[in-house]
Amino acid sequence: MSQKWVFIGDSITECGRFEDPQDIGEGYVKKIQEELAQRENIEIVNKGVGGNRVIDLAARWEQDVLSLNSDLVSISIGINDVWRQLDQPQMEQVYPDEFKKVLDKLLAETKHTGADIFLMEPTIIEENNDSKGNQMLVPYVDIVRELAAKYDATLVPTHTAFLQTKKKDLTTDGVHMTDSGNKLMADTWMEAYFKAERK
Repeated sequence: MSQKWVFIGDSITECGRFEDPQDIGEGYVKKIQEELAQRENIEIVNKGVGGNRVIDLAARWEQDVLSLNSDLVSISIGINDVWRQLDQPQMEQVYPDEFKKVLDKLLAETKHTGADIFLMEPTIIEENNDSKGNQMLVPYVDIVRELAAKYDATLVPTHTAFLQTKKKDLTTDGVHMTDSGNKLMADTWMEAYFKAERK
């Protein structure tokens, strides 16, 4: 029986999908698709949009997630909620309390559909564990972990994986992934998927 999986997030998820006739892009979503195409009958839908924060996901949640009646929803969000505080401090910001409130609502709505939920930790801001951006990410990562437990979602420990890896050159600019960074994201997602499947 075929399944539909939706991956939603920001530019890290988008990763060239608008230039791709298949609308998948060249990032971690493509690598997951290539891995699973060998063994599963799964339609993968990429709904990543560059620049999105959690409030942007909320604005398109009905159209891009709920209306698709998917079997699995994978969410990667939080990087821009922090990065905008660093590169565009003049704009209205999404601080942790609002991030949690909005994401909680989206998860509650998704839970009602019966879809499996995969929550990916926000990755990194700079390939330096002690960078200001990574320090500011900590409460957002904690919120994702907390809400994954609340909604019995599968937590994909992508932030942890990036902090612990010895690999270098995972990003092009501290945020957007190189092929190696996308592979680390896909491998971490697949590991969480297979672990959840065995439960």
